[in-house]
Amino acid sequence: MKITSIETFTTRQLSIVRVTSEDGLQGYGQIAPYHANISALVLHQQVAPRALGADSNEPGALAELIIREEHKFPGSYICRAVGGLDTALWDLKGKRAGKSVCELLGGQPRKLDIYGSSMKRNISPADEAERIKRLQETNGIRAFKIRIANNFGNDVDVYPGRSEQVVRAVREAVGDDTLLFVDANSGLTPGKAIETGRMLEQYGVCHFEEPCPYTELEWTKQVADALDIPVTGGEQDTDLAQFRRMIAMRAVDIVQPDICYVGGLSRALEAAKMAESAGMVCMPHAANLSMVTIFTLHMAAAIPNAGAFMEYTIEQDEWTKGLLATPLEVVGGQVQVPEGPGWGVTIRQEWLDRGDYQISR
Repeated sequence: MKITSIETFTTRQLSIVRVTSEDGLQGYGQIAPYHANISALVLHQQVAPRALGADSNEPGALAELIIREEHKFPGSYICRAVGGLDTALWDLKGKRAGKSVCELLGGQPRKLDIYGSSMKRNISPADEAERIKRLQETNGIRAFKIRIANNFGNDVDVYPGRSEQVVRAVREAVGDDTLLFVDANSGLTPGKAIETGRMLEQYGVCHFEEPCPYTELEWTKQVADALDIPVTGGEQDTDLAQFRRMIAMRAVDIVQPDICYVGGLSRALEAAKMAESAGMVCMPHAANLSMVTIFTLHMAAAIPNAGAFMEYTIEQDEWTKGLLATPLEVVGGQVQVPEGPGWGVTIRQEWLDRGDYQISR
């Protein structure tokens, strides 16, 4: 079935994509959050002319075709725009088959264990420990991720000593049986990252994410080689060749593609397959309660090398509120993969009506 139209409903932070095929069936996807209005323009100007009239049943082939044809514009914005198209086509494919995306991938919708992911550095160690302890008690979450270092800080912490203070405070609050992950968001050079990793090991941290600037694979490899704690990365990367290099050189121990950043589910699955071939775990990045978490639930429930826990934000971003007719819910530290055809969720019409509308056909 050929693609006949591509629509977007866009705010500054978020853009929902609706694709219609010649049989009138519609699928919903999403462009990566943040400056989504720019990515929506890229979708209509550079992606849609190559997608209209193409086969809606082959999202992966179409994604690669568009990225290849737009090779003079490599990187984030093209991949974000293509991701919006690709995820809408997977929804369409599932609806046409009467199956969830998870089932299309060979999995079964089920409950997944999640790790509660903090996005805050502007929070005191005591306050971070208190809110995580509360979530542990009320929602039964058995693993959490907190932020250390500073985003691309080059060894500059939010303030001197904060990283160890927040790790210590959270560990004391949640006890030794709760898994503790940390994310440095490219904040450290290799020497400082290794020093920090030794400290993390003392507190039983089991996941050290993006210790060094993500482009510096050799730096990250130095850290991974030096530490016993698993080093993770890949959320920022958009080039599948970079994933091949990352995996081949064992720059990380765990691979973390972001479905919306890398160019959609099809390309995230390719990164997961590369990791699987190398005997590595894939834990996709999902940092907010937009559709990216829905996409990731389906993927994590289907791939054979998924991690034991899936990322699930503990923040309540205003720009994601009211998006889904039936919001996700954490019960006993788990979240149910939606079971209906396609992504199994409904975007609220009220949310769509608030977005800036554009159509290509």
